[in-house]
Amino acid sequence: MKINTRLQTALKIWLVIYPSLTLLLYFLRGAMDNIPLYVKTLILTILLVPWMVFLGLPLLDFIARNLFPGSKNKS
Repeated sequence: MKINTRLQTALKIWLVIYPSLTLLLYFLRGAMDNIPLYVKTLILTILLVPWMVFLGLPLLDFIARNLFPGSKNKS
């Protein structure tokens, strides 16, 4: 995999994970106050990994293809 492709992939993942994690922490902040850190991490990963794989990244790819139709980016 080329460096450029790896950087694009890292940027796409960051563009989905940062706002998703921020919003999830914001909305769950009261409900997760008394939960141990390792359980919080488990809950967050249970929610965020499927979001990233099945919805977040495909949605970002769809948007990118429509914004930049001449792009070769098909990952």
